[in-house]
Amino acid sequence: MRLLRWILAPLSPLYGAAIRVRNRAFDAHPERATQLPVPVISIGNLSSGGTGKTPLTLYLAEGLQAAGWSNVILSRGYGGRRDVDPMDVAPDSNPSQTGDEPLMMARRLGPGRVIVGRKRTVAGLRALGRNPRLLLLDDGFQHRALHRDVDLLLLDGVRRWGNGKTLPLGDLREPMECAQRAHAMVVTRGARAPREEILAWWQRYGSGGPVFWIDFVIGGLRALPEGSAQLETQSGPLFAFCALGHPEAFYADLILAGHPWVGYRSFRDHQAITKGTLQQVVREARLAGAEGLVCTEKDAVKLGPTHLEALDFPLWVAQQQVQGAEPLLDFLLAALALKKP
Repeated sequence: MRLLRWILAPLSPLYGAAIRVRNRAFDAHPERATQLPVPVISIGNLSSGGTGKTPLTLYLAEGLQAAGWSNVILSRGYGGRRDVDPMDVAPDSNPSQTGDEPLMMARRLGPGRVIVGRKRTVAGLRALGRNPRLLLLDDGFQHRALHRDVDLLLLDGVRRWGNGKTLPLGDLREPMECAQRAHAMVVTRGARAPREEILAWWQRYGSGGPVFWIDFVIGGLRALPEGSAQLETQSGPLFAFCALGHPEAFYADLILAGHPWVGYRSFRDHQAITKGTLQQVVREARLAGAEGLVCTEKDAVKLGPTHLEALDFPLWVAQQQVQGAEPLLDFLLAALALKKP
């Protein structure tokens, strides 16, 4: 991967220039963005993956719903191949069609709460048929074709902005000055973040909006399949595996939560996990001396009955929780109160 980035390095300035031209066009003609009749909150970032958008989107969807703001999540459904687009995501949908993260959200929230579509504007029009009071735009910072009332920019407090360069030489989808579009910044993994450095960066590149600091913690492990008698209690060291944009964060969170691991296997973000791949992970786990596997909820939704029937090894799913996001939720409720007719 690093070699490929260096090979493609000459394209980085061209990529950055193309993004700047596109953004200037939207800035000069804001009417190009479709405005829907309900408020839209976007949750996105500048970097390519791994900031924690999905758990935060879930937290906000549940919190806003509980506060009376019924909502639907709009997602691109990255990695999904479907004949119908946009598509409603049900708890029993096929992850190969919806993508892993939308299916994970649908299983948490229930039916009628998540729609995937390559064009989020069209997905938003479909969502209006459910009469929501609010739409949440998952990973929407760069999706400027849809007007948003609040733009939340997530920043990983550990990795931050990387080397500060745009793709393919760096991890940034946009130049850093594009952070000024955000109404507020949310620093994830905030307990480990260098606050003064991040605040100075926000002062230089951001909008001057509020900054919120949140963390992700693993609240516990649940057995997969649920109710399996052999998995009622965890015992012994674990072997971790995941297909995330920032797998190191998951491995660190396991240790912080008191779940030690003796080995791990990382796959590329959103990668499908076949039965054969899972069996290979089991072999690696046994060689490492592990007594069980552990993965994320995002990975677990890709494991169907055929995976579990062939699995002869304990498997646990880490349940991730958001901490410290109450001030952010209050900020959004105050902003939405101004939108009431």
